[in-house]
Amino acid sequence: QSQLAESGGGLVQPGGSLRLSCAASGFTLDDSVIGWFRQAPGKEREGVSCITKSGIQKYPISAKGRFRTSRDNAKNTVYLDLNSLKPEDTATYYCAKNRNSGCTLDAGDFDSWGQGTQVTVSS
Repeated sequence: QSQLAESGGGLVQPGGSLRLSCAASGFTLDDSVIGWFRQAPGKEREGVSCITKSGIQKYPISAKGRFRTSRDNAKNTVYLDLNSLKPEDTATYYCAKNRNSGCTLDAGDFDSWGQGTQVTVSS
């Protein structure tokens, strides 16, 4: 059974940084396209990054230049580095596996969702 587990969330001041981790079990991450998403209360789930098997990345405008995703195939883990954080980045962050090989930011293209990790940006 394919499972993903996020970790690394927490409380951080505006301008601060966090590294989120997405660990896989039941499948090999290097065969998969992995996306990161976030959802704030009362808002729709939003894609914030995607990384392909070959390391090609995609970001929305809101994340470009501040967020960076990477993968460590030896550890079967994908990371999301959050930098220059703003209060509006506060949300629960999830990772998920794309059903196909394309790198998209559409939550409907993904499954095997993790349980999420909370990121709160506040002074």
